[in-house]
Amino acid sequence: MQKHDPIPEFIEVTPTARISEAVHGWKAKCLQRLVRLDLPVPKSVALPSFTVRSIAAGHTADAAGILACFGPSPLVSVRGSPANLDWGGPASVLNIGLNAARHARLAETHGETAADALYVRFVQAYAIHVARLDPDLFEDVKPGPGALAEVLRLYEVETDEAFPQDSARQLSEVLRSMSRAWEGTSARLLRAAKGAPADAALGLVVQDMAQGFGQGLSGSGVIQFVDSVTGQARVTGRYLNQSQGRAALSARESLYLTKDARGPSLEDVAPDIFADLQRFGAICRVGLREEMQIEFTIEDGHLFVLDAVKVARSARAGLRIAVALAEDGVIPKEQAVLRVEPRALSELLHHQVDPRGPRDVIARGIAASPGAATGRLVFTSDAAQASAARGEPCILVRKETAPEDIRGMHSSVAVLTERGGMTSHAAVIARGLGLPCVVGASDMRLDLRERRLTAPDGRVFAEGDVLTIDGSKGEAMAGAAEMLPPALDESFRLLLNWADTFRDIGVRANADTPADAATARKFEAEGIGLCRTEHMFFEEDRLVVMREMIFADTPGDRAAALARLLPMQRADFVQLFEIMEGKPVCIRLFDPPLHEFLPSGREGLRDLAEALDRPLSEVTRRAEALSEVNPMLGMRGVRLGIVLPEIYDMQAQAIFEATLESARRGAPVVPEVMIPLVSARREVELVKARIDAVAAMVRSRAKAEFDYKLGVMVETPRAALRAGEIAQHAAFLSFGTNDLTQMTYGLSRDDAGRFMNTYVQQGVFPEDPFHILDVDGVGELLLMGAERGRETRPDLTLSICGEHGGNPESIAFCRKAGFDYVSCSPYRVPMARLAAAHLALSETEGRSNS
Repeated sequence: MQKHDPIPEFIEVTPTARISEAVHGWKAKCLQRLVRLDLPVPKSVALPSFTVRSIAAGHTADAAGILACFGPSPLVSVRGSPANLDWGGPASVLNIGLNAARHARLAETHGETAADALYVRFVQAYAIHVARLDPDLFEDVKPGPGALAEVLRLYEVETDEAFPQDSARQLSEVLRSMSRAWEGTSARLLRAAKGAPADAALGLVVQDMAQGFGQGLSGSGVIQFVDSVTGQARVTGRYLNQSQGRAALSARESLYLTKDARGPSLEDVAPDIFADLQRFGAICRVGLREEMQIEFTIEDGHLFVLDAVKVARSARAGLRIAVALAEDGVIPKEQAVLRVEPRALSELLHHQVDPRGPRDVIARGIAASPGAATGRLVFTSDAAQASAARGEPCILVRKETAPEDIRGMHSSVAVLTERGGMTSHAAVIARGLGLPCVVGASDMRLDLRERRLTAPDGRVFAEGDVLTIDGSKGEAMAGAAEMLPPALDESFRLLLNWADTFRDIGVRANADTPADAATARKFEAEGIGLCRTEHMFFEEDRLVVMREMIFADTPGDRAAALARLLPMQRADFVQLFEIMEGKPVCIRLFDPPLHEFLPSGREGLRDLAEALDRPLSEVTRRAEALSEVNPMLGMRGVRLGIVLPEIYDMQAQAIFEATLESARRGAPVVPEVMIPLVSARREVELVKARIDAVAAMVRSRAKAEFDYKLGVMVETPRAALRAGEIAQHAAFLSFGTNDLTQMTYGLSRDDAGRFMNTYVQQGVFPEDPFHILDVDGVGELLLMGAERGRETRPDLTLSICGEHGGNPESIAFCRKAGFDYVSCSPYRVPMARLAAAHLALSETEGRSNS
């Protein structure tokens, strides 16, 4: 094995120097890359992390040796160089080496005003960052004649010694101060919050000063070549004459970079230097394979590049930049796919609040569904529907939503609730509809009778007042915020098409209506993995018929009511099949308890009695008879199909007749019929027998053939445990992780939000199991069910279709377990496609590196 010489205590940054990000930090490595690209970088020296730790521990730095690298009487700066840019670091200190003698020489070459300004700046920076004096000490010092004498006097008064004149001592003290600042408790906590490990290391860079002050054109600035919000090609930044560092960004009198009608620009004043900056940007883009922001200084007409950092960017800018780099051949497509975080895609699918605009936040809660929307406040579903009928965007505000609020949610542009968590009714439905949603905004107060919302600061908002909901940040804002449109452009489609070529697991969508299916197709889902048919019954015309069926006295009366629903269901399925154009469609048979279709209040029951032409006492009695202590564990799912088989008969007939109609229209499909809430093999046998009989009846009547698949939704622990025998009668098993998590934990997903934060904070659960799949508990049930099912039936199709289906962590689990596909809400399909590609590419990279 080849042995390397020990890493020196400091090293000059040259093209061949042994410098690494892990040892010397990102800034040192970036400077080396800039040097290799022949950019005019001032001489720089890098201190490795072990030297910095030694200095922090009390050992003296070889300041004289470092300064010797820069020649006689240098002026230098010191900048932090952590291993990761995002971890932050101590503030930079400029003009180290300035003393009375050097000040006198600067006064001769640059003028007394410039020399004084430089010295004042250094004394103040040294006093604050090294001597740890209060910044307010210099608040009353006015720029101009006398300022230098005053800051030197204040320094001496506060420290009981004159400002140090020895350059080596100045540098040594700066290095000590910055090293200790990195090791301080506050700094550790701050970088830990940014994801830095406990042993995160800091390197330091000492760099020759490019003054930014002089007789000729002198100053400093920053420049970048793409817009940080949109990612489009655009030169942005500022330049300030007679300045150092990043002062141009905050100074009012700074120049624009490109020609601008609003004022003078660097392009006007120094076109050659501007052209050089553009050339350097192009060199960095190709050489560093990234869009960079360049920090530069001009000294007497000479251009220096001090640093370059990756351009800060929004999610939409990040995607556009990655695709542009790949299309230009700067990076491979695989790298472009890996550069875009899957979760960042959710910001691109919806309108977003423009980060550059003002935000008047009135309430905060949980960011339950991404995107942003502006509308008028409404407090009931009826008001939301009326507002939509008038063409007025509205925001539905509720304490918490219930199934009867679905029509109101459909009519709204956003939802805000006082209670709830990530898996509450409002959150789940909003994500499925693509509505911005904030839940659990417990600091606000709702008066539903008076239709008023009181914000934590006391402001009162009435029905009709305009709010903006930011579901990406979990905030409600007063008034109409400035918006950015969705970013579903060619770059978005191109990146996801590349992702599809790399991923190795299917991605379907949960879609309950034709509108959902159209969204799923727009996001290129490979089919529908879960169609919850009960959502089709909440439409106004169907709800009345559904209630008639519920109140029917005999099987014949129930069948008569269902016969009226049959053509509506059939039309829904025909639309779904047409929209999906032959892609697989998995239809879950009726699942919820019947009470969800009944009104809850006395007024609603009275209206129902009038609509059904029955006595109120009878309607009330029947409604009470349907109520259950725990309806989610009562007569729902397959239990309804066995006790009231006419419901599943109607649905099966609608599915099969729609299949034949779709085939006649040139879009043949093999529907997948899924039985919900199974816990025993006999349940599947009973339902399968009736569905087979309905299929035979439809074939006989139509004198036509069709195929279909029958499967089971695994939502109970017992179904997972008995998957081997259940699979005897099922072509597929789809794990409904929402209910499976509820039943495994004995937790209500609608109520768990009240204490889940406490549980996670105290380490009872590592994450909210309704938000992140519990791979240890629920995951073991999935693995057992999958293994036992495939032992019985090797060709068994496996999937998950709960809310977890779009999470990257869940997709990783499913890939490892050999599942065929995941299914998630339509607006999570792009994230799932990209996450699956990330996993496949990372696995390939791992194998190639091993």
